[in-house]
Amino acid sequence: MLIAVLTDIHANREALAACLAHAEERKAQRYAFLGDLVGYGADPGWVVDTVMDYVERGAFAVLGNHDAAVTAAPGKHMNPQAREVVEWTRAQLNEKQLKFLEWLPLTHEWNNCLFVHATAAEPRSWEYVAGTLEAIKSMYATRCRITFCGHVHEPALYNLSPTGKVSSFVPTGDSSIPLGTQRRWLVIPGSVGQPRDGNPAACYALFDDVTHELIYFRVPYDYETTAAKIREAGLPQSIGNRLEHGR
Repeated sequence: MLIAVLTDIHANREALAACLAHAEERKAQRYAFLGDLVGYGADPGWVVDTVMDYVERGAFAVLGNHDAAVTAAPGKHMNPQAREVVEWTRAQLNEKQLKFLEWLPLTHEWNNCLFVHATAAEPRSWEYVAGTLEAIKSMYATRCRITFCGHVHEPALYNLSPTGKVSSFVPTGDSSIPLGTQRRWLVIPGSVGQPRDGNPAACYALFDDVTHELIYFRVPYDYETTAAKIREAGLPQSIGNRLEHGR
């Protein structure tokens, strides 16, 4: 089965629409959304409704820290700009949308794969997998061979050999990698709606669980429209500016 893995959408309608269209053109059969559906962007309602529709048709989704902040309270490490957007976002969503976010699970397992927003070791700690130490901790925390996670906003790939050796890879552009079955893997697709690796194009990944091929994609989208919506909504202008530079 060919599964599209999307994370950190952050209420970016244009980026999500572009990635979904791209995945559908490539005949994706299932979709996984790894949290942070909301936060930063100006279209939280549309994004939540879209993901709800996909979930009703067989996709699965997990909770992100921005989703949790909207339904409960911002975490102590959330910056002031993000907190401001959380309050604004909460006022934009209806009861059904808020309940959907509230009921999202922290993790989901499927076919020897674990899907989580941050780390498999302590999902609710919202720890970043920023290097090999965090990647090892996360991979050892699950029985699944492949872990898919987001939160970092930059695409990356880690693997653990049968002897315990860890290596990492940073994909550039559209990259295809075979995930050997003798290794454990941690896949970070990068952010759909808030990429931060210097490339403004949206990120997502496709995984074929038969051939074990993983493909990272960069999908151009109309980030100028997204940035204009953020400014028009009265949200911090710097958030819109970041989209234009992928930072």
